[in-house]
Amino acid sequence: MSNVDRRVFMAGAAALATAAVTDRGLAETDDGGPFKLPPLPYAANALEPHIDARTMELHHGKHHAGYVTKLNAALKDHGQAAGLPLEKLLASINDLPEAIRAAVRNNGGGHANHSMFWSIMGADAAAPDGDLKAAIDRDFTSLEKLQEQFNAAGEKLFGSGWVFVTVAQDGKLGLTPRRNQATPIMKGQRVLLGNDVWEHAYYLNYENRRADYLKAWWNVVNWKAVAERYAAAKAGTLTI
Repeated sequence: MSNVDRRVFMAGAAALATAAVTDRGLAETDDGGPFKLPPLPYAANALEPHIDARTMELHHGKHHAGYVTKLNAALKDHGQAAGLPLEKLLASINDLPEAIRAAVRNNGGGHANHSMFWSIMGADAAAPDGDLKAAIDRDFTSLEKLQEQFNAAGEKLFGSGWVFVTVAQDGKLGLTPRRNQATPIMKGQRVLLGNDVWEHAYYLNYENRRADYLKAWWNVVNWKAVAERYAAAKAGTLTI
């Protein structure tokens, strides 16, 4: 075998191995359980340079997929809970059997948080406008002030967690950090947007510079998608 042929063969083998790993990762979430891993709504490299493709692949295909798999496993013998929509499952967290409560909190919260996270990012760099801009200006003075307060909350959050902007049905906005995979849904609130400050969300590119990641993240927020969530919250139809 020539050197060229050998290189072609090795490249093909590597591609097949990668595909096999990817297929296994997806298959793990298709376990017959009630919850499924949603596909990314864009290519893994669509958010570069602010979020790199490898981070997106691992974050979605490994971390989020793992939450879905473990959530389904926890609910396997609890048919009544397994039949609930995710937002209702999380809203009733304190009423769940103690044996599965922690697993649902961690993995159901992780599934909801990440499903929201992918949906409010994208390549659309348009600024907020209309009712959403008016709400931001009313409740945070300006987008710049919202970003400043949001980033400060993310920097101060010790360990792993999320920073959320919540929205009430009357349109009022609030800001709240949550540890680990807790979500405001568990407190009867709805999430307008949120950023993941677990290290797996940024460490490959930003290492320990969480502040830099928080600032860069605003470049990939899809304000059109956020505006749709805002309208749904006011209409009472926003779920996760």
